[in-house]
Amino acid sequence: MEALKQGSDVLFILLGAILVLAMHSGFAFLELGTVRKKNQVNALVKILVDFSVSTVAYFLVGYSVAYGTSFLVGADQLVARNGYELVRFFFLLTFAGAIPAIISGGIAERARFYPQLVATAVIVGLVYPLFEGVVWNQRFGIQGWIQALTGQQFHDFAGSIVVHAVGGWLALPAVLLLGARSNRYRKDGAISAHPPSNIPFLALGAWVLTVGWFGFNVMSAQTIDKVSGLVAVNSLMAMVGGTLVALALGRNDPGFVHNGPLAGLVAVCAGSDLMHPLGALAVGGGAGAIFVVMFTLTQNRWKIDDVLGVWPLHGLCGLWGGIAAGIFGSKALGGLGGVSLAAQLIGSLLGVAWALACSYVLYGILKAVMGLRLSAEDEYQGADLAIHRIGSTPEREVNW
Repeated sequence: MEALKQGSDVLFILLGAILVLAMHSGFAFLELGTVRKKNQVNALVKILVDFSVSTVAYFLVGYSVAYGTSFLVGADQLVARNGYELVRFFFLLTFAGAIPAIISGGIAERARFYPQLVATAVIVGLVYPLFEGVVWNQRFGIQGWIQALTGQQFHDFAGSIVVHAVGGWLALPAVLLLGARSNRYRKDGAISAHPPSNIPFLALGAWVLTVGWFGFNVMSAQTIDKVSGLVAVNSLMAMVGGTLVALALGRNDPGFVHNGPLAGLVAVCAGSDLMHPLGALAVGGGAGAIFVVMFTLTQNRWKIDDVLGVWPLHGLCGLWGGIAAGIFGSKALGGLGGVSLAAQLIGSLLGVAWALACSYVLYGILKAVMGLRLSAEDEYQGADLAIHRIGSTPEREVNW
């Protein structure tokens, strides 16, 4: 029976890893559909290469930093317990690899290729695993300190803060240090639209992310005996809550409609194992509102050229989700309890502060040493031709 349990756990978490790996194609197509046509190839290449660099960095360094497990041992030791630790690494790698995929959407269309790969290696090898280890592996005694202070540890079941808020707040300084895309904000105060290139691809990316998210959330249980139907239903309710509110506030805009479910799913990650489904619906709806309002403000009022809106979507909706777990996870609002609003505030703000500080240092150094931005000529030509020497429809372009 123990062997059967071990085998079932390996299969369970492997399926979760595959579902979350599929989400990376969602990141790729969401970015492909949102950027202009001359940057579509770059969007696809970035996500794949970022994930590959993330894999090496997390295997050699990051997983050990977070969990104290090194893979630099014999294969006979690696396959102990049916190789569960290896498959767990694969699952958690897909979370870690989401960080550079998030950042990619914010810095799209004007970022140089190789400096971002250096940033990816540092973020996935060191920056992200340090905070991951604090929250999910009791590193450095910070969870114990939060518990002594508030009566509960900081709770983040599937990564509203650990993955999404950290990714979104890492992206914000990168976006600010890069500056806006050429001609996005004109000197006379006019704002150039820079419209998405392909709404169907944008929608496809959103759908792939949405479907894969049920692996992201449900299989964060990591063993089959801990799987919860509550997590699945809460994820569903948050998804539709985000969609409906984004539809209403976004005035039927397809970009808002297809980012609405993602906003809801980002927010519900932290407390999806605690909330009542109606609470999850409210959390998702709140996230949909946050995304529409803050995306509009950042783009039009504050003139922050965050191309895919990753700071509102992941940074702010993730922060809302971490805090909301302390509200809607309480028994007073139909949740299971065992969570403290004060603990959620402290843990969430620690994640934000860590991401901001590390990002300003990392991207500031890269800007000074390597440069972050394409030349004006390369940006005008587009990242596809400037970096990859081919466009998204080369045969058609040759014929024309």
